[in-house]
Amino acid sequence: MMARKRLFAALALCLLGGNAHAADEVVVYSSRIDELIKPVFDAYTAKTGVKVKFITDKEAPLMQRIKAEGRNATADLLLTVDAGNLWQAEQMGILQPINSTVIDGNIPAQYRAASHQWTGLSLRARTIAYASERVKPQELSTYEALADKQWEGRLCLRTAKKVYNQSLTATLIETHGAEKTEQILKGWVNNLSTDVFSDDIAVLQAIDAGQCDVGIVNSYYYGRLHKQQPDLGVKLFWPNQGDRGVHVNLSGIGLNKYAPHPQAAIALVEWMTGPQAQEIFAGVNQEFPANPAVAPSAEVASWGKFKADTLPVEVAGKRQAEAIRLMDRAGWN
Repeated sequence: MMARKRLFAALALCLLGGNAHAADEVVVYSSRIDELIKPVFDAYTAKTGVKVKFITDKEAPLMQRIKAEGRNATADLLLTVDAGNLWQAEQMGILQPINSTVIDGNIPAQYRAASHQWTGLSLRARTIAYASERVKPQELSTYEALADKQWEGRLCLRTAKKVYNQSLTATLIETHGAEKTEQILKGWVNNLSTDVFSDDIAVLQAIDAGQCDVGIVNSYYYGRLHKQQPDLGVKLFWPNQGDRGVHVNLSGIGLNKYAPHPQAAIALVEWMTGPQAQEIFAGVNQEFPANPAVAPSAEVASWGKFKADTLPVEVAGKRQAEAIRLMDRAGWN
């Protein structure tokens, strides 16, 4: 009798698992704007029939919403930018491991959490932008060299409050230690031509307008602005090619701890790390595919090849608090 009960229980679990995998809808909380993710989700629905419902907001409110919902979760996945944000979600205890050999095969380990709780989907280089008429490429070399007196009054930066700069600083700490990194940051602040900007597009526009000669930006912002202004007098330079390489970060996705449809959600993530979705990310977002088997778009490829830093991107999260303290001490607002 007990054996029969156990058999029925096992069958029930199988049926439940099958229903979860066959869910006709997956819900994603996303801090990425609609136009950047809708083409990907539409393609998945067209291929599988599974609808992807997504709700967009800033990353902090979304993470707090997931935490507040707890076991009453409505979302299956959290999609956001920067490894620092994904690491923070992991530390909040709102994610669970994604066990998938497909994802592990598609995305290099440095772009995934060691805990398997999140994976990168697309990459961006945080690199140096320069005025093509006022700066020669051979004058540029490394992020660190932007602290040299040569660039005094010629540098533009985005606010230190943005996670992109916090993550870059975190990797500098990992590479050089806190003391040297603070010296570099103070050099940057000393070389500023004006107050920091609220976003990377403003940095690029300031360089184009002659307000400064160099800046640090995410590559996809350059792609978007260059598409609107083909005559933009700004180009990208890949720094640190003689040592560790360009700082690369990502947009990525994690599985909610209490996802209503975990198997269906994992199936979506597996597809998002595969060729079709990666090509869409590359074309729509002007980003680099996280899957190395997929080529970047023609526009992105035209910027040239570079060696990327091999540090695991989750370092950006682990050293985030330390990076913020150093930036504050250096006077980077």
